[in-house]
Order: sequence, then C-alpha cells, then structure tokens
Amino acid sequence: MISDIFENNRKWVAACLAEDPHYFDRLSRGQSPGFLFIGCADSRVPANQIMGLEPGDVFVHRNVANVVPNTDINVHACIQYAVDALKVQHIVVCGHYGCGGVKAAMQSQDLGLLNNWLREIRDVYRLHADELDAIADEDARYRRLIELNVIEQCVNVIKTSWVQRRYRAEGMPRVHGWVYDIQNGLLRDLEVPFDKILDRIRQIYHLD
Repeated sequence: MISDIFENNRKWVAACLAEDPHYFDRLSRGQSPGFLFIGCADSRVPANQIMGLEPGDVFVHRNVANVVPNTDINVHACIQYAVDALKVQHIVVCGHYGCGGVKAAMQSQDLGLLNNWLREIRDVYRLHADELDAIADEDARYRRLIELNVIEQCVNVIKTSWVQRRYRAEGMPRVHGWVYDIQNGLLRDLEVPFDKILDRIRQIYHLD
C-alpha cells in the first residue's frame, strides 16, 4: 500500500538519524560515487544492496536486460555524466541469471515495442551463434547468453568517446562485467579483458 511506503520512509529516516545525526546533511552536500552501475530494471536486483554500499557510493542506470544501445541517449547521457562530471573510477555492467529480457529475446514471438529493444540482445546471439547453438542444454544456453550480453554491453561502454578520452588522460575509468545470481545472492566477475578490448576499439574508431 502507498501509505505503508511513507510510513516505511519515516522509519528509515529515523533509523538513519539515530545512527548518524548528520547523515542527510552529508548526503545533501553532493555526490562523489566511485562506481557507475548499469544494471537490469528487474526489481530483484538492487544495486546498492548487492554491492554492500551506501547511498552516494553508486551512480545507477537501469533498463530491461542492462543494454547499452548505440541509439539510447538516456544511457549515454548517464555514462557521460558519470565519467566527465562525477569522475567515477569504475563502470560496471551487471546482468543477472533469470533475466526476463534475455529470455524474451530467445523466443520467436512478436513483443510489440520490446522488439526493437530486444534486437540488441538478439544481435548478441547472432554474434555468438556458433558457441550458443553448440550448447544442448537450454538453461545452460540461456545462462551463457546472459553472460555474453554483459560482455557485449561492456564493449559498447568502452566504445564511447567519454570513456576512451578520460582513460587516456587519467587511466580511469575501467569497465567491468558482472552477473548477479538471484538464487544465492552472489556476484560473479566475468573478468572482461578491458585493456585488450580498449586497444582493439581504438584501432577501429580512431578517436585520438
């Protein structure tokens, strides 16, 4: 119920102030998060909580299936602001096992407006079709597509001029690909080869 939300809010404020009377004073002075978290909009994947961090520590962008399309001004505005203004040190693309968006992208059906969005994930499948089609178990194939989608979205982040220029100047930010397992609450680092991808991207895009 909506009334419960406001009551919960008051209790949360009281608990925060009981632990630190200056908690909200500090938050109101500005933010300097170390991380940009690009995650899925799934309600079971709360960025701060799964990272064990507090408000002010993580700048967050979420959408269906944690996609970073070249045409999405929203996500790219978020990336640029995080890189240029907030000076984040790390950018995390975080998918999760059991992702409904990735599952939908694997189905052959008309999903209306979602079709254009899910095309990004279907393109990931197309790029890695040989590997994915060789996986006989459907659930294992589904999980692998979730991982590959994270990796390809990391590549899309690295392609951006904002990430490349600041990294060239300051050695940061670095881009990471993670997967969250809803069944056990653990994060898995996919160990995306950031330096290797960046070198290859620079050869192709010639942003220097």
